[in-house]
Amino acid sequence: MSQHPTSQAVAKVADSELPLPGHDALKYLVRIRWGELLVVKFLQFCAWISVTTTIAIIAILTVESSAFFVAVPIWDYLTGSNWSPLIDPRSFGVLPLLSGTLVVSLGASFIAVPLGLASAIYLAEYASPLVRRIAKPVIELLAGIPSVVYGYFAVTTVTPMLQSVLPSTEVFNAASASIVLGLMVLPMITTLCDDAIRATPRSIQEGGFALAATKSEVTVGILLPAAMSAVMASFILGFSRAIGETMAVALAAGNTPTLSFNPLVSMQTMTGYIVQVAMGDIPHGTIEYQSIFAVAATLFAMTMLLNILSQFIVRRFARNWD
Repeated sequence: MSQHPTSQAVAKVADSELPLPGHDALKYLVRIRWGELLVVKFLQFCAWISVTTTIAIIAILTVESSAFFVAVPIWDYLTGSNWSPLIDPRSFGVLPLLSGTLVVSLGASFIAVPLGLASAIYLAEYASPLVRRIAKPVIELLAGIPSVVYGYFAVTTVTPMLQSVLPSTEVFNAASASIVLGLMVLPMITTLCDDAIRATPRSIQEGGFALAATKSEVTVGILLPAAMSAVMASFILGFSRAIGETMAVALAAGNTPTLSFNPLVSMQTMTGYIVQVAMGDIPHGTIEYQSIFAVAATLFAMTMLLNILSQFIVRRFARNWD
C-alpha cells in the first residue's frame, strides 16, 4: 500500500541526520531576532529624523515670522510694492521679491522643461545602449556642480554673451540667472521624465507599431500621454527646485528688489534676500532680522503647495498597468 506524500516527507526528515533545534539553535534564533529588531529601529529612527527636522523648521518659521507680522500687517506684506527693510523709510512689501523669484524660476523652467523632456525622449527611445550609458551620467553630472560655480559662470560668461546681443542687459540680470538655473534643474527633469517614459509597458508601444504607427507617432501619441502624470509632476518639482535655489541666483540676478518682469534688469529673489541679510550684520531680534523668517515662511509655503500639487497630479492621473 502506497504511503501518503506528507507521511513520506515526515519519514525522510525523521530518518535524516539533521539535528533538532536545541539550546544553541534557539540562541541563534534569538540573536537573529534581536538583530532584525535593531535594524528596524535604526531605520525607523532615520525616518523620524526627517519628520522631526520638518516639524522643527515649521515651528521656528512660525514663531519668528509671527513676531514679524505683529509689527507688519500681513496684508501690507503681501500686497506692498516696495521692499526696503534696511533703508529708511522702511517698507516691507514682498511683491518685488516675489516677482523676481517668479521671473527667474519661470525663465529657468522655459529652458529646462523642453530640453529635459527632449533629452528624456531621446535617451529612452532613440539612443543606443552605449550612447545612453555615456550621455545620462554626463547630464546627471550637472547636478553635482556647486551652485556658486554656476553663479560665477553666469556673471563671467553668460552675461557678456547676452550683452553682446542685447546691449541694454545689466551686469546683474534675471536672464543670466534663468539660464544657469535652467541648466541646474535640467538633470532632475531629464531623469524623472526618462524614468516615467521607460516605466510605461512595452505592450502599448508594440500595439502602436501593430497599427502601423511610426516611431515618433508612438512616442508622442502613446508613450507621452501614458506617462503624462509623472512628466507633469517632474515639471512642477523642477519649478519648485528652481524657486529654492540660492547662491547662483544671488550672484547672477543681483540684490535690487525691482517689481518688474523685464529679465534684462537686476532683480532680487526671496532666497537672495535671505542670503543678503543673513550675513551677520543685522542684530538679532530686530524687525529686519525677523523679516528673514517671514520671507522664508512665504518661500516654504510656495514650495510646499507645489509639492502637494505634484503629488495630487501623480495620484489623480496615474494609470495602473497591472
